[in-house]
Order: sequence, then structure tokens, then C-alpha cells
Amino acid sequence: MDDLSKNQNFAVHGIAAAGSVALATGFTYPLDTIKVLTQVGSSCGKELGAAQLVLRVLSLSGNSGLFHGFGWFSVGRIFGVGARFGVYEILTAFNKDGREDNYVSVSEALLAGMAAGAIETFITSPFEIVKVRAQVASASYIPSSTFALEKGARPPLVARLLNGCNPDMRSLNQYGGLMSTLTTRSTNMTSALLEYPWTMTGSGKPPPVYTVRRSSDIISLEGWSTLWRGLRSGIVRDSVFGGVFFSSWQFLHQAMLDWKAVGMNPPPRSDEEIGPLSPLGVSLAAGFSASVAAAASHGFDTARSRSQCTVLPTYIAMERKFLKWKQPGNKFERYTGIHPTDRNLLFRGIGLRMARSGFASFMIVGSYFFIVDHLASTLS
Repeated sequence: MDDLSKNQNFAVHGIAAAGSVALATGFTYPLDTIKVLTQVGSSCGKELGAAQLVLRVLSLSGNSGLFHGFGWFSVGRIFGVGARFGVYEILTAFNKDGREDNYVSVSEALLAGMAAGAIETFITSPFEIVKVRAQVASASYIPSSTFALEKGARPPLVARLLNGCNPDMRSLNQYGGLMSTLTTRSTNMTSALLEYPWTMTGSGKPPPVYTVRRSSDIISLEGWSTLWRGLRSGIVRDSVFGGVFFSSWQFLHQAMLDWKAVGMNPPPRSDEEIGPLSPLGVSLAAGFSASVAAAASHGFDTARSRSQCTVLPTYIAMERKFLKWKQPGNKFERYTGIHPTDRNLLFRGIGLRMARSGFASFMIVGSYFFIVDHLASTLS
């Protein structure tokens, strides 16, 4: 009977956690879409406004364009947030072991949150890159007429190196017209040059990001490792976010306990004697902590979003490997995954991310308490 009660209690908390994360993600997803488009669509001399981006998405993709990639992101968020809080609870359990109360210091919460954020990055990366590219596709104009060859008509070299992508026939015909004037002893030189992928894709550019947005397209063209692109900036972002979030939340939680203990007679000897805090107060503290954490980690979030929107076919990756290509930038930028050209763009969309993170955390904690209380009262 005790085992049944434990399993039932575990199921209630699991359902409440998954439901609260999915609910908060759905309400705040349009903010995330505009935030991503602001990060990847802005240049050094021009920053796109939120209203301008909303109108562009609505005109090109309709109302559903604001929710492109929601399925992938919600699944990744459920596993990622679960891993974040799970790892945090496991690590802080070692700190609380042997203490009379369940007190955790702010520094202990900071270190545990940083470790939990790093674990979260590895879980959410494959879902996040598909989500980001789907959001970019919602604001991209995709021509209705395509100039493509049939799959069987593609040259073997292009079919192997540009798997899943068709050549740009306009660029191909233009190259063919330019090279037809060359005088050469080899009659096959023109056709041989046209088979190279940098010719077939047009002007040496890789395919646009909106054509490589599905997981199968990403894997076939860029390889499995692309699902974890921008891992360095992602680890720093989530480590900073997790550390600041949990340490700020722990500080506010302790401050609210101390405030509640004022005037109690006799004075409480431990936090457990003070009693639980109100769900609204805990939710507000979580939302405020998430906003502060989002502001502290936003620069790395911008670097990660922009790197995930860079299409890097396998043949370019092989060329970089053979040429021993080194990532540009100073030591800090190389270690954290920031491209030097993005230095002036790192804080674009910071207000949107603070609003999204704060409101999402407030909803996750608040709805979690509500669902647990509702399910517990229903089952009892």
C-alpha cells in the first residue's frame, strides 16, 4: 500500500511538472519567436523592431507562424527543465545532508545551478536547433517556383556532398554560360566544374537556412554533430542562467521566510517551523529570478541562436578540418563560442527574453502548485 502511494505521488508530481512546462511554453512561445528573429535578423547597423517582425511573420506564415517549431521546443523544454531541477535537487541534497534543517546557502545554490544548467544544454540542443530554424523559416520568403533537378538527375558528387539539397538552376545556367567561352583542350572541363557543390548552390554560398530546417535535412546535409552546434555558448548560457536563477531564488526564498518569521512567538528555531510560503510569493520570486538570470546570460543566447542559423555542409566542415581552420576571435570568444562579428549584437532582444523567461518561470511554478493541489485533492 505504501508503494502504491509513493508511485501515485510520483506520478502526480511528474504530470504536474510536464503540464506546467508545456503550458508556460505555449503562452510564451510567440515572445520567443520574436526574440529569435530579433537576434538572427538584426545587423550592426539595423535592429528589427518587434512590431515589424510580427507583421512580417503574420504576412508570410499567418498566425501559426508565431508557433513554428513549438512541438520540438516543448518536448525539449520538458526534458530540459526536468533535468535542471532534478540535477539541482540531487546536488543540493548532498549539501543538506546532516543539517538539522533543509537550509541551502546562496553560494551552494549558485554552484548547483551552474552544473544543472550545463546538463540541460546537452539535452535541449537537438530540439533547440530545429526550433530556431523553424522560427526563421516562418519569417522567410520561400519562392513558390523552384529551379531544381530531379533526385536521380543530380551529379554524383553533389548528391554525396549536398545530400538532400537540389542545385540552383539559375546559378548553374549562369556559370555554364560564363564558362562556355573558355578555350580548353579538355571538352569535359565545363561539365566537371559544374558538378562541384559550391557551383551548384550558387556563388559558393551554402543553402539558405529556411531550406535546411527539418531534422532529417540537418542530419543529411550537415551531419549528426550539427544538432549540438553552438555547444560552448549554450553551456555558458545555461550555466550562467541556472546559477543566477537558483541563487537569486534561494536568496529571495530565505528573505521571505525571515520576513514571515518576524513577530512569531516563540521565535522559530528552523525554517521548517516557519511553515510553507504562499504559492503566489514563490511564483513571483521565481519569475523575478528568471528575468535576472536571462539578462545575465543573454549575450551567450544571442551567440548560440546566430550560430544555429549558420548552414555548414559537410564538405565545408571537411575543408576546415583539412586546412586546420581556427575559430576567429580572442580567447574569451573562442572558449564561449562568440563570433567576433556578433560583438555589437549580443544584447539584441534582451527585453523580450527577460519577459519570456520571467513570465514562463512564474507560470511554471504557479501552475505546478495548482495542478499538484488539484490532482492531490481529486485522488484523495
